[in-house]
Amino acid sequence: MAGPLRHGALRLLDLVLPPRCLSCGVEVGAVGALCPDCWRGIRFIAAPHCARCGLPFDYDPLGTPDLICGACVAHPPLFDRCRSVFAYDDASRSLVLGFKHGDRTDCAPAFAQWLARAGAGLLTEADGMIAPVPLHRWRLLKRRYNQSALLALNLGRLTGRVAMPDLLIRRRATPSQGGLSAKGRARNVEGAFMVNPRCREAVKGARVLLVDDVFTTGATVGECAKVLRRAGARAVDVVTLARVVRPVTLGDAGNMTTSQNS
Repeated sequence: MAGPLRHGALRLLDLVLPPRCLSCGVEVGAVGALCPDCWRGIRFIAAPHCARCGLPFDYDPLGTPDLICGACVAHPPLFDRCRSVFAYDDASRSLVLGFKHGDRTDCAPAFAQWLARAGAGLLTEADGMIAPVPLHRWRLLKRRYNQSALLALNLGRLTGRVAMPDLLIRRRATPSQGGLSAKGRARNVEGAFMVNPRCREAVKGARVLLVDDVFTTGATVGECAKVLRRAGARAVDVVTLARVVRPVTLGDAGNMTTSQNS
């Protein structure tokens, strides 16, 4: 009986407070949806993409799913694999920033569903351990919530895996990464993270799935992966809501290889 009653209550709620597009706010047919115009504007990432960092390719010159981009060949990332839902660009910026800075915590369940699809291959291998990139306590007090932790908690609830929001600790406050070069970003977060002493035994031998909101250069998730590896993690994969997509140049294409050859 509870099922029909709940369904009826939700239908009534939709009549009183109709669902709104997660991005622009116009009425839509279901909770957690985008309107057709916003959906068309979002560049969702799908194959072909780099088998390591998830950078999308316009085409796959070798016709293989394990192609690695030139950047990952030249400088292998500290994490094992990364997958992202969509490209971070003009069309998706308001969606991300509204969630990150605009108190749009209501978006987290829908975003978790998108993360589950984008990271399906990673979730099947994760040892039930999902962890967010942490905020420093002072920034957490100012913002009132950690958007990456909300994603991790909702993803764990959706997939039946354990989210550990306190697995990592941000032990020092770091300036904003905005405007920094790739090297500057790496220097900025160097030594900023540590594994929670209470979780060290759980990390040993585990395959951890890190969750973050935006992948820019990979410096932040790379530093997190480094400390998890040092603590004994067997592997560290990453799933993010968005990622900055740099153009793949001819030089990159010439340096591409398959994972067997890397």
